[in-house]
Amino acid sequence: MTLSTSLSRRDALQWALAGAAGSMPFLAQAQALDTVKILAGFAAGGTVDTLARRVATQITGGYAKSAVVENKTGAGGQIAITTLKAAPADGATLLATPMSMLGIYPHTYKKLPYDPVADVTPVSLGVVFDMGFAVGPQVPASVKTVPEFLEWCKANPTGANFGSPAPGSVPHFVGELISRAGKVDMRHVGFRGSQPAILDLLGGQIAAVSAPVGEFLPHLSGGKIRVLATSGATRNKFMPNVSTLTEQGFKDMAYNEWFGFFLPGKAPADVVAKANAALRTALADKDVVAGLAAMGLEARSSTPAELAALLKADGERWGPIVKAIGFTAES
Repeated sequence: MTLSTSLSRRDALQWALAGAAGSMPFLAQAQALDTVKILAGFAAGGTVDTLARRVATQITGGYAKSAVVENKTGAGGQIAITTLKAAPADGATLLATPMSMLGIYPHTYKKLPYDPVADVTPVSLGVVFDMGFAVGPQVPASVKTVPEFLEWCKANPTGANFGSPAPGSVPHFVGELISRAGKVDMRHVGFRGSQPAILDLLGGQIAAVSAPVGEFLPHLSGGKIRVLATSGATRNKFMPNVSTLTEQGFKDMAYNEWFGFFLPGKAPADVVAKANAALRTALADKDVVAGLAAMGLEARSSTPAELAALLKADGERWGPIVKAIGFTAES
C-alpha cells in the first residue's frame, strides 16, 4: 500500500473539511480538556521529544488544563502511532511524529500495525529541519568532508558503518544515498532514536551517524563529533559553516524532513479545529520558537489540509527512492 493509492476521496474530503475548520476560532462554550497527552515515539532528549515538550508548555490555556508527554519508544516510532490509533478521538491524545513513519514506512513494510491515512488525522505541521552527517572519534580528525569519509571507509571496510534514529527513516536513507553515491558498502545500524546513536558515536562504537542537525548541537562543543555535511538545498542556518551535500559534489541530494501533529483517525472536525488553533498558538510563542531553534528545529505550523497534502507529496517522492535503494523492513 502506498499513500497515493490509499488516499480515498472520502479521506481527502475529511481532511479538507478539517483544514477549513482549522481556521475557525474556539467556540465560546467549548470546555477545556482536563489533560492533553502528547505521544512521542522516540527517546527523551531527542528532537521529537523536544518538540512535544516545548509545545506541551504552551498548549494548555483554553485547550487543556494540563499537558503531559509520553515517550512510547520502539519499532522505529510505530508504537506511538499504534497507541494513538487506540485512543479516543476526543482531542485528549495527540501524536508528534516524523514524516517517515507515515510517508516512508508504507514503502518499506509489507504490513504495518496502522493505516497511515485512516488511523491518523492531520492537525498541524510542527517543525522542519535538515539532516546532518557526522563522524566521531573512530574516524581520524583529518577527515573533514563526506568524500574524505568515504575514502576512509574504503581503506577501513570493517569501520564502514553509520547509525540512524530508525531503519527506514529519512536519516537512514540519506546515509544509504551517500553510500550508493560513493560506491561504498556502509553498514547501517538502526537505533531507538538519534541520541542513543550519538552516544555510540561518542563512544567510538560506530563511525558515523545520520540524524537531524539539532541532535548534534549539544555535543559539538566537546570536539568529539564533527558534522561533515548537511542535507538541505542551502546551508543550514544553525550550522552555517558546514557545507551541504550538494556543495560537496552529491548532485540532487537535497533533503529535509518535518515533524507533525496528528489526532486519532476520524477525529471530528470541531476537535481538529480546536487542536489546530491551540498548536498554532503554541508554535508561535517566542519561547517555544527559541527553544526549538536551540535544537536546530524551525517552528512552522499549518492547516490540517496543508499537512495532509505535504504528507501525500512526500510519500510519493520517497516511494521511487526507496524502491531504487531496495530497502525493506525485512532486508
